[in-house]
Amino acid sequence: MATLSIDLLSPDNAIALTSDRYDTLPQLMRLTGADVVLRGQDLVITGKDSAVEKCAALVEALEPYWGKGTAVTGVDVLTVRHALDSKRMADLATLQQHVLVTTRRGDQIRAKTLRQQQYIQAIRAHDLTFCIGPAGTGKTFLAAILAVQALLSEEVERLILTRPAVEAGEKLGFLPGDLQQKIDPYLRPLYDALYELIDPTKISSLMERGVVEVAPLAYMRGRTLNNAFIILDEAQNTSPAQMKMVLTRLGFGSRMVVTGDVTQTDLPSQTQSGLAVAKKMLENVEGIGFCNLTQADVVRHPLVQRIVAAYERQGR
Repeated sequence: MATLSIDLLSPDNAIALTSDRYDTLPQLMRLTGADVVLRGQDLVITGKDSAVEKCAALVEALEPYWGKGTAVTGVDVLTVRHALDSKRMADLATLQQHVLVTTRRGDQIRAKTLRQQQYIQAIRAHDLTFCIGPAGTGKTFLAAILAVQALLSEEVERLILTRPAVEAGEKLGFLPGDLQQKIDPYLRPLYDALYELIDPTKISSLMERGVVEVAPLAYMRGRTLNNAFIILDEAQNTSPAQMKMVLTRLGFGSRMVVTGDVTQTDLPSQTQSGLAVAKKMLENVEGIGFCNLTQADVVRHPLVQRIVAAYERQGR
């Protein structure tokens, strides 16, 4: 048995690393097999030599987070462990240092995982990018943030957010209001990212002028979308014909991001998902980027990650 003590330098650092909110210590013990106890601002690690060494390396690699008093999340722990195991510490350093954008409130938004960083790079490098992954992995949010950035920097003239009006158990026609009021709940995740960077009072004006357009997928038919950043969300709920239709809307000077989760299709039984078909047909087409996020990239409440993992184990 070996014992190692790591001085975390301050109580704030100790709280950042061991916050009960994220169950960091239990996670460190599960991942390394070592026993970990916080005594004041000293982290005491005991166990087999290999387990202690592995745990210490993980804690030290997390220092860019806890060393600044930033709470270490479960996603941070998994990302650092993946970087250590795959010898990608240089990529991790880039991830930790690169701020994607600063919100109106002054909060910094950055990729939380290495695969999220790859997703961001793919969007910047390709005119068409597909991102497939479970709920909570930041697929839509990161795409919308990059879209708003492109709009504000005048790289594109319009931002188009679309989503198939297929409901997870509800019926669109029974919702109150006109068409815009009916579809707003389905597009709310896309609005959330807009509000991070654009004053909400200005969004209505941008929509009235057509600079920001939020519409059901059916409204894309027959159009050519030039100089636009297009996001197709919940793409698993498109039919193959709908997917082909929206992909062929891409015009000059435009960029498109298609996001979805092929395990959460709300289409009628026996109906093929356009996203699944597109993945098979287009994965090796030059100029198209494909990113796959997993439950390890879930950045919502820690419980969401465990829920996703449980469903994946059952093959649902």
